[in-house]
Amino acid sequence: MHNPGHDNLERRTMRKVSLRLIPFLILCYFVAYLDRTNVGFAALTMRQDLNISATAYGLGAGIFFLSYFVFEVPSNLALERFGARKWIARIMFTWGLLSGCMAFIGSEWSFYIVRLLLGAAEAGFFPGIIFYLTLWFPSMYRARIVGYFMAAIPGSTVFGAPLSSALLYLDGIGGLKGWQWMFILEALPAVILSLVVLRFLTDRPAEAHWLQPEERTWLADQLEAERLQRVAARHFTVGQALTNGRVLALAFVYFGAVATNYGIGFWLPQIVQDFGGLSKFQVGLITAIPYAVGLFGMIWWGRRSDAKMERKGHAAFALGVAGVFIILSTAFSSPTLKMLCLSVAGFGVFAALPVFWTFPTAFLSGAAAAAGIAIINALGNLAGFAGPSAMGWIKDATGSFSGGLLFIAACGLAAMVIVLLLPHEEHVVSAAELEHVPEYGPSGMQAPEL
Repeated sequence: MHNPGHDNLERRTMRKVSLRLIPFLILCYFVAYLDRTNVGFAALTMRQDLNISATAYGLGAGIFFLSYFVFEVPSNLALERFGARKWIARIMFTWGLLSGCMAFIGSEWSFYIVRLLLGAAEAGFFPGIIFYLTLWFPSMYRARIVGYFMAAIPGSTVFGAPLSSALLYLDGIGGLKGWQWMFILEALPAVILSLVVLRFLTDRPAEAHWLQPEERTWLADQLEAERLQRVAARHFTVGQALTNGRVLALAFVYFGAVATNYGIGFWLPQIVQDFGGLSKFQVGLITAIPYAVGLFGMIWWGRRSDAKMERKGHAAFALGVAGVFIILSTAFSSPTLKMLCLSVAGFGVFAALPVFWTFPTAFLSGAAAAAGIAIINALGNLAGFAGPSAMGWIKDATGSFSGGLLFIAACGLAAMVIVLLLPHEEHVVSAAELEHVPEYGPSGMQAPEL
């Protein structure tokens, strides 16, 4: 029987949680992603200042992901143990300091070392937030919520590209190059926000005193019912999650998605610069266009996936669009047509991401979810090393970006194929539905040991 009071309680609760957490987490990830990728804009002048080849730049941009890979799972397990508030604050503080240190590199080797340390510092932030969102948002909300949160990725370039390119004009002030000022000024927000995180974030709904008691109860019951359903279907230990075939398949899917993202992201400013006759600020504005399209795609496609409660088709279609249009971009010498193709590809690249992250959270919970999400993110982000490095090597070998773009397009299309081969997703029922199942009724909701 339909219960209007229950619907009002749900809407009120989820609105409060969304307004409290999502804008702040978007801001944090905006800063994180800007600090991770602003090296693409620094390279417009830094490569010449430090005499760094395209191959060396690609290696340095991508080496971040090697240490990120090593520390990803331990960091996410630490977050699950010590709480999101303290661990996210620690991550933001250390990555802010190291991002600022990028201003003082003087050679290829110092470039490699600082990027390696930055990867270790930031490890665990993104999968930690994805895991954190599973503690607050029932499954029916996750694609759109992850889409809102991950909108910080294209958003960091839409707004960060003009900002980063403008900061390059500070060249010579205080005896520093423009790219040095860019690294210093864009690192400060991470350090400041790390202190805000300690005061603002709440680890779990039971501790949310900014919710009414009945709101806390409804949300806790809904999340617990979903957790019990996942455990009843299949209980995964941390070790099983790390070696599960479906988890590893998702890691390969994410590898393809990440390859398209970072392969373009670290090199797009230089691709645009090669059009010729553009100022640094104009390069920043044009670079932002595919990300503006991706920002729209990420939010709209995630909402569409939630509305239809369909995941595989949405993820596969977006990955296919990314791969096909990256390939088409190599067929045109016209800057306008090339950017048109890369903009449509940007839709696919970013629309796939929020839908993708509904896959692991549909069958993993607790510490297994923390570990599974972390290993998917860690293995997938190795493409952040492979994509930019391959782009740099192919650019030096051929003098063109086309070969590198074809490589990352192939990664995206391979990811699409794997998604299509995945088992169909299972329906996740609500807490209200589970009330009518004897073993999940109020008297039977005892949580098994994890």
